Amino acid sequence: MTVRVLVADDEELVRTGLRLILTAEDDIEVVGEAPDGASAVAAVAELSPDVALLDIRMPHVDGLEATRQIVADDALAATRIVILTTFDLDEYVFEALRVGAAGFLVKDTDPVELLRGVRAVAAGDALLSPGVTRRLIAEFAGRAAAPAPRQLDALTEREREVMALVGAGLSNEEIAARLFVSPATAKTHVSRAMVKLGARDRAQLVVFAYEAGLVRPGWLGG
Repeated sequence: MTVRVLVADDEELVRTGLRLILTAEDDIEVVGEAPDGASAVAAVAELSPDVALLDIRMPHVDGLEATRQIVADDALAATRIVILTTFDLDEYVFEALRVGAAGFLVKDTDPVELLRGVRAVAAGDALLSPGVTRRLIAEFAGRAAAPAPRQLDALTEREREVMALVGAGLSNEEIAARLFVSPATAKTHVSRAMVKLGARDRAQLVVFAYEAGLVRPGWLGG
């Protein structure tokens, strides 16, 4: 399957660099480019890419607002969004994760990591560097509204435990080993927690875990 990618950045040099890296791969196609968020939203509507790489800071409509618009539109929401940022501890990136971005990449990411990330997001995974993501969320989660108590009340004790481990950056396999259950069982608990909280993907579940106080900054290392 060919992964269809949209690249949105206000710097032409950045767009060109990303396009050259991506199109060198047989299984990735850059279907469009955009210089700002408004053009990116329009391009997603027109081209229906599998993945949109959005610079968080663009003129007029930035990557955060573009993310909000794409995720909120049922006709566009199938496109998975990866936020591009110049520095990892970026408040706008945290907010983008809250509203539905599948993950983020720092612009000086190694090309191999960029390609791996695009493929992972296209396959439905969240693109989260656990250490960086934990620091990012720990820095800004206290400023955001927590999930409604009734949503958290819907979780079983085991689901809360699993959600905390997701927030700490553990994979399903690592959660299974920690709780002495099968990876399939761990995955089921994660999926149920996502459904009950209305989390779009694992990235949002990580954010919710911090906001709900189920995982503390610095817990299980950084």
